[in-house]
Amino acid sequence: MAILAMSSGIMGRMPMPHRRPLHACQPPAGGVEVGGIMAVFGTLDTVRTQLPATRGFTLALDYVARCLDPQSDEHRRILGLAEGVNETVQLGDGVFAMEQVYRTKPRNEGRWEAHRAYIDVQVILAGEELMEIADTRTLRVEEDHTPQRDVIFFHAPASHGDAASASVSTLHAGAGFNGIFFPVDAHRPCLATGAAPALVRKTVVKVPVALGGV
Repeated sequence: MAILAMSSGIMGRMPMPHRRPLHACQPPAGGVEVGGIMAVFGTLDTVRTQLPATRGFTLALDYVARCLDPQSDEHRRILGLAEGVNETVQLGDGVFAMEQVYRTKPRNEGRWEAHRAYIDVQVILAGEELMEIADTRTLRVEEDHTPQRDVIFFHAPASHGDAASASVSTLHAGAGFNGIFFPVDAHRPCLATGAAPALVRKTVVKVPVALGGV
């Protein structure tokens, strides 16, 4: 398992085995197969250079920039939210942000998930957590709630006795971390970095796939 620590100026991009149009693939039995780009992560400046300048990403990253600015109303508002609060902010054109304040959890309590209709732009404003990432095609579907809810849950790799755990990457994400997860990117966020849970303040901007330009 690779552990990737994000710090200022460091960006990682995880390569896809195949690149195909997002809507060209049908989910195989027991799994989800969607073409596209694998996760992009790093500082705001570095992820901007890795993403297409589409309307969706422009709205998302401009909002992220405001959230990361300690002098902005957005930053102060999120830092002032009580633990357990979730707020939704509409950004236009179907792009919206979900502000979250929560405690990290043990690894065995986290769930693997992916999304079909939206690209996740996850940004930590305060605190730290671990995020695990794997290609959806290496995982087995546990619950598919689409299209009513844009979420698919997967069994953890080790739970079905295959070698998929070898292809799981772990990100150590702290304040200023930006992680962009496409439909092919199964992810398990919100994991504790140590024995004790930690408070995390995060915004997750949801960009419709059609506005992502991938």
